[in-house]
Amino acid sequence: MNRREGLRLLLGLLPLSAGMAVAQDDPGKEAIGKVNVKVYYGTNGDASVAGPRFNAVEGDVEKQLRGAPDLDFKHFLLLGGDQQPLFRSYENWAQPLRPSDEILVRFEARSRPTADSARLDLEIWISRKKILKTDALLSGGAPLFILGPEWRGGRLIIAVSLAS
Repeated sequence: MNRREGLRLLLGLLPLSAGMAVAQDDPGKEAIGKVNVKVYYGTNGDASVAGPRFNAVEGDVEKQLRGAPDLDFKHFLLLGGDQQPLFRSYENWAQPLRPSDEILVRFEARSRPTADSARLDLEIWISRKKILKTDALLSGGAPLFILGPEWRGGRLIIAVSLAS
């Protein structure tokens, strides 16, 4: 290959490499918000059966839990939480009980969120099985509570909310 052929080949490859650089800037990966996922334990029995490392829920969160219709428990404990970005057109996964993957929450934006709400495709996975798939409208400051499975004489409660 002489110098002229090499230059022609190089000039021919430049548009391809420029296109690859532009394709790497994917607008679908733009973070348009954040989603909080927390797992609570509700029980009417002895809350200490959950273990010593979990703390009782107090304050505004306790009021929200007690105000939910099907969550009439005497004791609430926070078991874990995760906050993940909400991408414009990609699915996101939250793993609130790290390092365990027993509870996973998949969410994806259905539309661009407003200042105080977002519509999401939401899935709850427990023990690698999808137990819930829904279209959820999350409003700022008001978590969506999902009554989960029985656990140690009580129930797990999964809360999904927009991060402020």
